[in-house]
Amino acid sequence: MSTAYHMARRFPERRIVLLEAKRLANGASGRNGGLMLNWVNGVEPGDPVRAKTIFDATKEGIDIVEGIIRDHHLNVRWRRDGSLHVHTRAAGAELAQQEVEALNAVGVPLRYLNEGQLADTLRMKGALAAVLDPTAGHLDGVSFIRELAPVLTGLGVTIYENSPVLSITEGAECQLLTPSGTVRAKAIVLATNASTPWLGYFRDQIFPLHAPVISPEPLDPAAWEKRGWTPKVAGFDDDLDRIAYGCMTTRGELVFGGGLNAAYGYRYGGKTSWNEPVDFEAVRNRLLQYMPDAADVKIAHQWTGPVALTWNRICAMGVRGDANNVYYALGYSGHGVTLANLAGRVLCDLYSGSDERWRGLPFFRGPMAWMPPEPLRYIGYHFVTRMTGKSPRKRGVKH
Repeated sequence: MSTAYHMARRFPERRIVLLEAKRLANGASGRNGGLMLNWVNGVEPGDPVRAKTIFDATKEGIDIVEGIIRDHHLNVRWRRDGSLHVHTRAAGAELAQQEVEALNAVGVPLRYLNEGQLADTLRMKGALAAVLDPTAGHLDGVSFIRELAPVLTGLGVTIYENSPVLSITEGAECQLLTPSGTVRAKAIVLATNASTPWLGYFRDQIFPLHAPVISPEPLDPAAWEKRGWTPKVAGFDDDLDRIAYGCMTTRGELVFGGGLNAAYGYRYGGKTSWNEPVDFEAVRNRLLQYMPDAADVKIAHQWTGPVALTWNRICAMGVRGDANNVYYALGYSGHGVTLANLAGRVLCDLYSGSDERWRGLPFFRGPMAWMPPEPLRYIGYHFVTRMTGKSPRKRGVKH
């Protein structure tokens, strides 16, 4: 959707077709946790000036979302009043304070909150400190994508729902086979993220991990404040390997996920469908470990969806193929709300040959880390997670 939007505005004479396997927002756009976060997962903080370059790039992704909503007067549930990265370990909290000071010196507007300051915003049992990013926020992907659809059609984009791509034949003119017919195009964009390996691409680089989330019954902000979550902040994530995260709408709707092995699952072969029992109660118990005062709140909704991880957690945006006409952006590793929206502008710039400002960023045309094939991948994942409680990964890069 993002790529189609930017392409249609920059190249109104081009015919743009969007093929959606099911219904718009049925996939990751409507199943994620809703956090609009900065940074690129897998890239460790290094030189502050370099870090600011990465921060500015991802912040542009959030700026794009806000700009589209405001410019087109979209009726979307969203908020942009900050998100917290919570620290539960003393060593990490101390290091975070030093990093915030270094980043503040180069203009990155983060704020370090000690335990007392954090409690004024979010009372979380076991939390020692947090870093507040005031430029982050929350986005309801379903309302955003479906409100954006008529904007795209108004720009001349043709949208076909219930039109899964069954196969792709590359060439100077690519052919995409669907149940209803064949689409021929001089350039295509793989915007399928966790499902991309099923089209024959990135089979040894993408790791579809299923993540169940829960949403308690809505409460008014005053009721949530009594239970520990004030209206001051949109969301949080923590410092655990099995990341716990949550976000709150302005209407008192909470989405929570992660925090333990039961909150993540891998199916043999990287299958993106999930037909096995899900321990949603374990996810709820993890929420209550952080917010015990919410024990009386009942779960209203629960669902699961695939997250596209890479081996080192760094996403990739680029172009490939013998004809150099297969564009891709994928492997967001938990930061897809921001990065998928940024990817549309990046790919549009790459297509038009005006991609200079993206060069050198960790996600731009970089090599994707190789991961072991099946059955080693399946066996290794379950062995490591059960023995250590951590997800297997190749160490990220330092920038």
